[in-house]
Amino acid sequence: MNEAGTAAIPAMNAAQQAGSALLRVSGITVRFGGIVALDDVSFDVRRGEIAGLIGPNGAGKTTLFNCLSRLYDWQQGSIEFDGSDLASVQRYRIAQLGIGRTFQNLALFRTMSVRDNIMVGAHCRSRGGFLANALRLPLVRREEPRIGDHARRLIDLLELGPVADVAAGDLPFGTQKRVELGRALAAQPSLLLLDEPAAGLNHSEVETFIELVQRIHKELSLTVLLVEHHMNLVMRVSDRVFVLDFGRKIADGTPDEVRQNADVISAYLGKAD
Repeated sequence: MNEAGTAAIPAMNAAQQAGSALLRVSGITVRFGGIVALDDVSFDVRRGEIAGLIGPNGAGKTTLFNCLSRLYDWQQGSIEFDGSDLASVQRYRIAQLGIGRTFQNLALFRTMSVRDNIMVGAHCRSRGGFLANALRLPLVRREEPRIGDHARRLIDLLELGPVADVAAGDLPFGTQKRVELGRALAAQPSLLLLDEPAAGLNHSEVETFIELVQRIHKELSLTVLLVEHHMNLVMRVSDRVFVLDFGRKIADGTPDEVRQNADVISAYLGKAD
C-alpha cells in the first residue's frame, strides 16, 4: 500500500492499456427451471473503456450482472476477470478481486453518516478480518486513518463534502446514489458495475451523473460496465454497447453502430407489419 493507504495499481504497458480484455464472458447460459434467462452470451470488456449493456425489460441484463457478482451461478460457459475464472472465486472475495457494484435498489446504512457508509466499502481492502474489527485490535486501529483519508478523497471527488457527516437516509435520492457509488469505489475496484444508475433521477440529476461517471472513469482509471434504460446516458458515456434481447446478445458495437442496427430497432420498437 502507498502512504495514503490505497493499494498501488500495477503499471501496464501500452499494449495492455490499449484494448486487452479485463472481463471476458464466453457462452454464458443461465436457466431457472424451464426459463432460459441467458442463452450463450459472449462479449469482452476492454481495460479502460466504458461499456453499456442495454435491452428491453426481461432481456437478461440484471441476471448477467448477478452472474458477474457471483450472486447467480450459470449452467454453461465461463466468465474470466483479469485472468481469474470467476466460477472458482468465492462470492465474498469478488470485491477483493477488484469488481465493485452499485445496485438499482439502494441498500445504504440509513442511520450512518455518508462518511461511514463510504468507509464500510473499504473493508474488503483492510488486513484485519471480522474478529479483528470486532475486538478493535491494534492492526485495525492503525488502518483507520488510512481508510479515512481514502474516504475523504472520494467524498471530494463525488462532491459530498457538505453532507459528509449527515445520515445517508436523510439525503435526497440523487445524493444517496452518489453515496452508494462512493461505497463501491472505496473498495478500489478495477471494474465498476453500475446497475441502472439513472433510475429515479430527474433530467438535471442525470446530466450531473453523466459528468460524474466520465470524471471518475478518467481520474480513477476505471473500467466501467453499466446497465441502463436511459439511452441518452448510455450513448453519451459508452465506448461500446452490447444489446440483449430475450437472453441473447443481438448486437454490439459503437453507440452509432448500435443506434442503426435493425435488430436493435426491432427489439425496442417492434417489427413493422
